[in-house]
Amino acid sequence: MANLKDLKNRIKSVKSTQKITKAMKMVAAAKLRRAQERAESSRPYSEKMSEMVASLATNASVSPDKKSLLSGSGKIDTHLVIVATSSRGLCGGFNSSISKAAMVKINRLVNEGKKVKILCIGRKGYDSIKRFHKEKVLEVIEDVQKNGVNYTDVDQISKKIIELFFAGEFDVCTIFYNKFESAIAQIVTEQQLIPLEIDAEAAASVPQDAVFEYEPEEEEILDSLLPKNLSVQIFSALIENQASEMGARMTAMDNATRNAGDMIDKLTLVYNRTRQAAITTELIEIISGSEAL
Repeated sequence: MANLKDLKNRIKSVKSTQKITKAMKMVAAAKLRRAQERAESSRPYSEKMSEMVASLATNASVSPDKKSLLSGSGKIDTHLVIVATSSRGLCGGFNSSISKAAMVKINRLVNEGKKVKILCIGRKGYDSIKRFHKEKVLEVIEDVQKNGVNYTDVDQISKKIIELFFAGEFDVCTIFYNKFESAIAQIVTEQQLIPLEIDAEAAASVPQDAVFEYEPEEEEILDSLLPKNLSVQIFSALIENQASEMGARMTAMDNATRNAGDMIDKLTLVYNRTRQAAITTELIEIISGSEAL
């Protein structure tokens, strides 16, 4: 059984940890409110962008031989998998859920004989993937979500992806991230970016009997709109990811604070019992000694 000094030090240590987790919970809750508002306000824009692209894509006559962000390269041999996680931990299963989903996709593609390349946004995704597929990682981008997601930074990532695509580095691009549902629920989402998947609902929203006249032509508009759409979709994914991270961290720190409280109660009970046992033992020794005299 631990002595009183060890128990006292352990209770003090757990109380210090509880203060830290409680503070982290409060910080995450404050950041969550802003991140949630940002995620919810960005959804209409990304959805309207998808509808606009769907409208143009249904009317445009894109040559299947031409390499484009809409139709792809015509092959599915090489895949670029973007794993968007956090660069920090202490957020429950937020990072591991994204990494696991990405790993399932990567392993399936490898088993099918496809070539896979990985772009990690956030350090934690790389830490999980490097144990099995380190040689497939092209780059690790860590600072995008550090002080809030900035569109300018995301646009640079988007341009880099487009350059890789037209350089023939990959044929299909997919991003993995967590979509924010609530503070206790985040949905792991797999979204194909290149070639662009036309959302069925967005395509259905286009009136079938409507006649549109485009100036310039649809294909020319798409050439300008598709790179912007790629930036918008990645930006939206990272904003959803940030809100999900704050929700997961707040929940994890709340659970940690509660567990610390339970541990303090148990340790205090053990401390009191040990202290009482020590006092009783001393009293017995004193009484026994007195009777012996």
